[in-house]
Amino acid sequence: MNFGGIEDEKYSSLDTAEILVWPVAYEGTVSYGTGTEAGAMAIVDASRNMELYEEETDAEVYKLGIHTLAEFKPRPTPAEMMGDLYEEAKRLVGLDKFVCMLGGEHSVSAPVIRAHAEKYENLSVLQIDAHADLRDSYDGTEHSHASIMARVVKDLKIPSVQVGIRSISSEEARSLKEGLPTRIFWARDIVGRTDWIDDAVNSLTENVYLTIDIDGLDPSIVPTTGTPEPGGLGWYETLELIRKLAGSKRVVGMDLVEYSYVPGQDAVAFLCSKLVYKSLAYIFREQAPKVGLAVV
Repeated sequence: MNFGGIEDEKYSSLDTAEILVWPVAYEGTVSYGTGTEAGAMAIVDASRNMELYEEETDAEVYKLGIHTLAEFKPRPTPAEMMGDLYEEAKRLVGLDKFVCMLGGEHSVSAPVIRAHAEKYENLSVLQIDAHADLRDSYDGTEHSHASIMARVVKDLKIPSVQVGIRSISSEEARSLKEGLPTRIFWARDIVGRTDWIDDAVNSLTENVYLTIDIDGLDPSIVPTTGTPEPGGLGWYETLELIRKLAGSKRVVGMDLVEYSYVPGQDAVAFLCSKLVYKSLAYIFREQAPKVGLAVV
């Protein structure tokens, strides 16, 4: 039960792997749909059915070594969860491997981003999301899924680019007037186009952490997520963004969150696993072994 269903241990063991896939089970602050606690392992399960040859980059990414860590289990309170996540993320980042976390609700990204910011100078965050997540707190906790980017841009002061946003509260709108270090590419302005992508990528620093809230994509292709906002990104424009990001910046870590597991609806879990694998193919395009097929 590892990401990609890798059978050969030399490509899946911790010692030899360059990439760590880290499932995190958590939905402690969800406010609408449920199922994100089971989402990470459902993505891992679905990934066992995808081809490990990535045709766009002509790469066998798994041969870099992809080790799937044990599932990180929920803690009793949001504060305990975020504290323990940070300590474990700090340990994993210290192994000098690429950490790809699978959530879980979006709140789990904040301590992982913090751990990366402590290791990598000049870090910025690219967030793909339907929601700005800039509330200072929500439902009585600053560790809410609705507050993750407040922790990043307000507390950690990490510059960010937020893509696909189409739902924001008046509180968040007012906070944007305070000059937060973030730039928003609203869904209404970019969906169905790609001419904005260079501008978005160029707004980031040299080192980038990529956080993908899967509700950034349109609910016509991702219906099983906590808050499926209409009017989201499509599959190919999302890939174009990540491809260009990886081609011009150093992506030092990533996560994919907010997939809600619903029994019998496996298409979205497969989409998530494919999106992660293609992202890894872009990030490790130069290092991944090639088959040698001419790629146009």
